[in-house]
Amino acid sequence: MATASGVSTPLQLPSTRRVGGCCSRPGSPAPGKNAFPRRAAGGAPADDEEKRKQMCEDYGFKQIGEQLPDNVTLKDVMDSLPKEVFEIDDLKSWTSVLISVTSYALGIFLISKAPWYLLPLAWAWTGTAVTGFFVIGHDCAHKSFSRNKLVEDIVGTLAFLPLIYPYEPWRFKHDRHHAKTNMLIEDTAWQPVFSKEFRTNSLLRKAMIFAYGPIRPWMSIAHWLIWHFDLKKFRPNELPRVKISLASVLAFMAIGWPLIILKSGIAGWFKFWFMPWMVYHFWMSTFTMVHHTAPHIPFKTSEEWNAAQAQLNGTVHCDYPRWIEILCHDINVHVPHHISPRIPSYNLRAAYDSIKQNWGKYINEASWNWRLMKTILTKCHVYDKDRYYVPFDEVAPEESQPIKFLKKVMPDYA
Repeated sequence: MATASGVSTPLQLPSTRRVGGCCSRPGSPAPGKNAFPRRAAGGAPADDEEKRKQMCEDYGFKQIGEQLPDNVTLKDVMDSLPKEVFEIDDLKSWTSVLISVTSYALGIFLISKAPWYLLPLAWAWTGTAVTGFFVIGHDCAHKSFSRNKLVEDIVGTLAFLPLIYPYEPWRFKHDRHHAKTNMLIEDTAWQPVFSKEFRTNSLLRKAMIFAYGPIRPWMSIAHWLIWHFDLKKFRPNELPRVKISLASVLAFMAIGWPLIILKSGIAGWFKFWFMPWMVYHFWMSTFTMVHHTAPHIPFKTSEEWNAAQAQLNGTVHCDYPRWIEILCHDINVHVPHHISPRIPSYNLRAAYDSIKQNWGKYINEASWNWRLMKTILTKCHVYDKDRYYVPFDEVAPEESQPIKFLKKVMPDYA
């Protein structure tokens, strides 16, 4: 049933303000059931092979895994991994740094020499290269870069500086993502929209439609702003390290930005820093969306949540063009990282090979394609307990022109 505003009226969920897929009031009460009609063709898990094959075709996947049995624990999966994949190799760690530094330097050189019509290619390379810095800091945060904690703190902080990302605030919040992956409200990464907040007012509703539709590949910018600069979001024992990270970022901005502008002007700041930064956020948003968002992957309340199912069934392995995987240090090989964050990035492929041998039928696999992205941007919107997601254009058809536009213009190639 629809209201005068054109928005359907499912059972209300708790009001939790969220931007960029992230709740800003963790600890809200768990939502109750929604009243969307249950549809077998929706996001509900497929019970047989034929249904899974059809879902693969519809959503742009290569494989949609069976549900992991309830009695399998995360430790069971972790114990099946060879011990070698947990070993830190200093040479490989520093080789990753060398790859990122040299590829980023090459990108800056290309930007300086490229004619205007080739700048988008130079920005794409440089922004992808600087995403590798994030992955290096990501390894440092998970204690999988070095055996020396001080080295990890220094390298992680420095790696995040070109992104003006505060390392320690991100580390604290990211740990929660691993502890509560795809847990409704509690996960600090992408969350579905709650119907109650979607119906709050027309302006907010329109903003959400744009945020989860056309500009979703850049909504990590909102996540960066909301979660990492507000001291109230951190425990007292975390604040000293948080403040050091914030001071480092502010120092980089206060020194680095004026130097860029002094050397090349405002246009140079835009060309050498801002555009690669936007490409980085495209990858940051895209990787994190694809990792855990699909019509068949549920967000569950804390009472229903199962760690092994959330990490194995709720994570997607997605293949990208190989140059992207190299520059981003295999961040796309994400399933083993959610089985154990202590696996270094250079061991993720070996770990994934082991997981495929032992748990292959439970894995979600895709290659990055238009249909996959179209599915996420046009279907994965409003939370529903039974269907997992309800598209905006079902809930508010009159206001969902951006979603209808994406459905019309985005290619459907898989």
